[in-house]
Amino acid sequence: MGNFDGKIVIVTGAASGIGSAIARRLSADGASVCVSDLKQETCDEFARTLAGRAIAVAADVSREDDVRRLVDTAVSRLGRLDVLVNNAGIGEKPVPIDEKPAEVWHRILETNLSSVFYGIKHAARVMKASGSGGVVVNIASILGSVGFSGAPAYVAAKHGVVGLTRAAALELAAFRIRVVAVQPAFIHTPLVKPEMEAAVLPLHPAGRLGEPEEVASLVAYLASDEAAFLTGAGYLIDGGYTAA
Repeated sequence: MGNFDGKIVIVTGAASGIGSAIARRLSADGASVCVSDLKQETCDEFARTLAGRAIAVAADVSREDDVRRLVDTAVSRLGRLDVLVNNAGIGEKPVPIDEKPAEVWHRILETNLSSVFYGIKHAARVMKASGSGGVVVNIASILGSVGFSGAPAYVAAKHGVVGLTRAAALELAAFRIRVVAVQPAFIHTPLVKPEMEAAVLPLHPAGRLGEPEEVASLVAYLASDEAAFLTGAGYLIDGGYTAA
């Protein structure tokens, strides 16, 4: 895997689940990591557990001003930005589509899709200014490639993340900024409740759910110099889910 010594990384939604595994992996690989989540105290506690240099910046990624401040703070305190991992997101309760409140639809799209746009926008702003390029890794989902009953907003948002990844990669390639997406199946995180795990486990031919550390390994590769020719695509890590 790539060596992240001297690299500056932001990970959103870093206090738990996939985000915490990504932050731990990149920190262990030598990166200085800016961890971000909703609550400053939670971010501070998590940052203290990392192996290398880390700072903590609370942000609500559904608000562009928060994302702008997050990026600018990381650059101000750590010197620049090499990698942004757009990981923060929320799930969706299964409510019939004809009963789905519009405010739920908007909240999920703002948190899971608009946030990725804000992240790409402000990462590109500082990466272009530095002239050194960079990498944006967007955490999408298998539900960016297939449907799932009862989760129309989540599915729409994750399809949007994959499309946004492709569009941004085309635009930013000339500036040596790579944009890729990671598409996990169901992963053992706090978002997957026991009753959900029982329902979705048979959909994974591998016979189990994925682990956050497995997703972190793929992110570490895609963000590394070893993946320098990879941009504009979504990479499935799904235990065979989409092959069935």
